[in-house]
Amino acid sequence: MTGHAARSAIIIHSLDQAFAAATVAEAAAVPVFLRSAPGAAGYAGVGWFAALAAMLAERHPSLQATLILDCADEAGTAMGALRRGIRHIRFSGSPDIAAKLVSIGAILDTDTRPALDLLGEADPEAACRRWLSGADG
Repeated sequence: MTGHAARSAIIIHSLDQAFAAATVAEAAAVPVFLRSAPGAAGYAGVGWFAALAAMLAERHPSLQATLILDCADEAGTAMGALRRGIRHIRFSGSPDIAAKLVSIGAILDTDTRPALDLLGEADPEAACRRWLSGADG
């Protein structure tokens, strides 16, 4: 893939980073995949991610985004995400459990292409602009 389609995944660690990524993607009218940090469902919680999704939808109504919650290998947490209506998840547990999650409605993200990780970015909007435009190489 080339262009923004190949560079549309952004890993967020906070609400501010989510807003920064959403602002840039919405302004550029490009679709984006916003992924939580690895294992975030376990330490930040499913509720945090559900609230983040609701705030993004309210603040950025024309944003074309798929929000993906990383549940690590925690099957119970993945089930909690599904109960809260979060269908797009990353799950690193057993293939049998992954298949069961899919059978009850999970959409597993298995994309292994590079993603922009906003951890430690002093200016997340600028980083997202460079990433989504392909200007950073």
